[in-house]
Amino acid sequence: MRPAFGGPPIPVGVDVQVESLDTISEVDMDFTMTLYIRHYWKDERLSFPSTNNQSLTFDSRLVKKIWVPDMFFVHSKRSFIHDTTTDNVMLRVYPDGNVLYSLRVTVTAMCNMDLSRFPLDTQTCSLEIESYAYTDDDLMLYWKKGNDSLNTDDRISLSQFLIQKFHTTTKLAFYSSTGWYNRLYIHFTLRRHIFFFLLQTYFPATLMVMLSWVSFWIDRRAVPARVPLGITTVLTMSTIITGVNASMPRVSYIKAVDIYLWVSFVFVFLSVIEYAAVNYLSTVQERRERKLRDRLPCTCGIANPDDMMMNPSYSDVDPNNTGTYGMPENGGRQERILAQFTLGDNQTTSQVKSSRNYINIWIDTHAIDKYSRVVFPGAYTLFNIIYWSIYS
Repeated sequence: MRPAFGGPPIPVGVDVQVESLDTISEVDMDFTMTLYIRHYWKDERLSFPSTNNQSLTFDSRLVKKIWVPDMFFVHSKRSFIHDTTTDNVMLRVYPDGNVLYSLRVTVTAMCNMDLSRFPLDTQTCSLEIESYAYTDDDLMLYWKKGNDSLNTDDRISLSQFLIQKFHTTTKLAFYSSTGWYNRLYIHFTLRRHIFFFLLQTYFPATLMVMLSWVSFWIDRRAVPARVPLGITTVLTMSTIITGVNASMPRVSYIKAVDIYLWVSFVFVFLSVIEYAAVNYLSTVQERRERKLRDRLPCTCGIANPDDMMMNPSYSDVDPNNTGTYGMPENGGRQERILAQFTLGDNQTTSQVKSSRNYINIWIDTHAIDKYSRVVFPGAYTLFNIIYWSIYS
C-alpha cells in the first residue's frame, strides 16, 4: 500500500536529467529521449535508527518489495529501462524515511508536428509523466524544484535541429472513468537548421529556373537547342519535388517547401510554353511572308539595285542582301527592306495592309523573347522576396 493509506495524498517530487535527445522523426511524428528520472517521497515505514545519519542504497531487488510510484509516459510508443550490465535502478533510503528512487529510461513518444512551414519551422514537443493508478486523491505529483527540476547535458545536439529551450509545466488530466490525475510535462522547443535544405533543395531548384531562362537568348529557329533545354529543366524539377516528398509524411496540407518547388516548376514549365508560342507565331509569320512574296510584282526593284540606291526611300538597303529578303535573318534591316519593297508599290492598297500586318507580327515574335528576358527573372525575384519575408 502507499504510505499514509486512507489519509491525505502523498506528495511525490520529480526531477529529470536529460542525457540525450536521439532522433526527431517527421515521418513517424515522434522523438526518442534518454533520461534519468528521479522520484522523492517519504515513507515512514522505511525509517531506521542511525547514529551517523547515513543513507542506505539498494538495487532493483528491493524495489519489487516496497511501494514505489507507478509512473508511466503518456503517448509513449516504446520505452524501456536500461539493463546493461544490470538494471539501471537505484533506491536510496534515509533514516527519517525519505526515499530517492532513480531510473535510467529511454522513451519514444509522440510529437504532433505542424509542418506547414517546413523546413523553416519551429517545433515544440512534450514528454508527459503521470501516475497510472493513483488519482490526485492518493498521489500529488509535482516538480521538486520547479523549472530547476529539469537539467540537460550541454553536449546535446541534433543534426537538423537547434534546441532552443527546455521548460516544465504541471496540469491535471481527466479521465471519465477514473478521475483526475496530476501530469508533469517536459517541453522542449526545436528550430530546424535551414542550411541543409538550402543546399539540397532551394539552390538546385533556383538554378534550374535560371537555367530555363537561357533559352530566351537562343535563336528561336534553333529547335534542337531550346526544346531539350526546356524538357531537361522540367524533368529535373520533377525529380527534386519527388525526392523531397519521398522523405516527408503524407500530410493533407501544403508545406512551405511545396510552395517554393511548385512555383519554381511553374516558371520552368512556362519557359517551355513561351518557346511553343514563339515557334507557333514564327510559323504563322513565315506563311504570311510567303503569301506576301507571291503577291509582290516581279519588277519591285530587285532586278535593278542601282535604281534602288538612287531612290531615297531605299537608302538603307544593302544590295548584297536584297536577294534574301523573303527569309529575314537579323531583325531591323530585313524588316526595313521588306517594308520599303512593299510600301514602294502603290498599285494596290491590300498589299500595303498585308505588309504592315507582316511587320507587326515579325516585331511581336521578336518581342516575346525580348520581354521574357525581363519578365521571368523579375517575377521570380519578386516571388523570392515575398516567400522569404513570410517564412524566414
